[in-house]
Amino acid sequence: MTTAPAALTSTSPGPAAATRWAGARPMVVFVLFGLLVLLALRLSDVLLILFGAVIVAVALRALAWPLESGMRMPPRLAVGVAAALAVAAIVLGSWLVGDRLLEQFDDLARKLPAALSKLVNWARERAVGEALWKVWRGTNADDVPWASLAVAATSTLSALGAVGLVLVVGLYLADDPALYREGLVRLVPPVFRRRMDDALIASGHALSRWLLGQGISMLFVGTATAIGLSLLGLPLALTLGLLAGALAFIPFFGPIASGVLAVLLAFMQGPEQALYVAGLCVLIQQIEGNLLMPLVQRWAVELPPVLGITAAVIFGLLFGLPGVILASPLMVVAMVLVRKLYVEGVLEA
Repeated sequence: MTTAPAALTSTSPGPAAATRWAGARPMVVFVLFGLLVLLALRLSDVLLILFGAVIVAVALRALAWPLESGMRMPPRLAVGVAAALAVAAIVLGSWLVGDRLLEQFDDLARKLPAALSKLVNWARERAVGEALWKVWRGTNADDVPWASLAVAATSTLSALGAVGLVLVVGLYLADDPALYREGLVRLVPPVFRRRMDDALIASGHALSRWLLGQGISMLFVGTATAIGLSLLGLPLALTLGLLAGALAFIPFFGPIASGVLAVLLAFMQGPEQALYVAGLCVLIQQIEGNLLMPLVQRWAVELPPVLGITAAVIFGLLFGLPGVILASPLMVVAMVLVRKLYVEGVLEA
């Protein structure tokens, strides 16, 4: 009895099948990526909370790293000590300047309507301002939008609950990140697990370096704004500096919002003072963008300005205000994942 040739009995794919798979693989990856995007849109709220928890975990691990390397603490103990130190710093800061900040925030809430009214009256003295005022009044009713106020109150309570959940989940993630990373890697086929693991580790390192660079930038913007406004004699300088530093986390739109707020309050002292404050805000942003950030980005992750603005617009349209707030870290992680999984894993494979 004759045996069939080995070429006829072999079950392994031939060269033609391998060639077809190599040509179809980018399309398969593209379709799978599209399905993942659709799934992410359906679960956007949950994914944003998880991503916020990842940011908290990365920040805690970065704070714990000096304790691990310098004092030889076990990783879990270092994370616990870092979290305790962060809470102690917040409590100490609240005890030292908390009362003053609360008073300034209350004063800010009282002065904003008067500042806006003065700006409107000044603008209506000009022909262009009067025309814009008529357009604005034509598109807004005089009645108080009680339904909108109720929705805003509900959204505020939901946001506070989400922040609490982010902090708790982030603490658990920071306690043992390898456990959750390995569980996520096991969801992909074995042949891709090594590359997925490398991509997740690289994303964590990139996010850690970006957070460190962004923290330096926020500290500079907040401190410089508070000092500059104090020298100009503007009230509420501490509160405005704190808001400017916090809003610097949001690319492009955050500095604009803090600058508009400072200029609006300065307008109560006259148009000339508002012009000085506007010049100060522009100067701080120029120093931060052209002098500080190039130095920081030599060892931190560089996010080009166009990508930062584009990310804020895209993620804002997809996920609303939380997407705008998390736009930059989302873009940092997306850049690393695309480079590791698609460019290096598919196009250059």
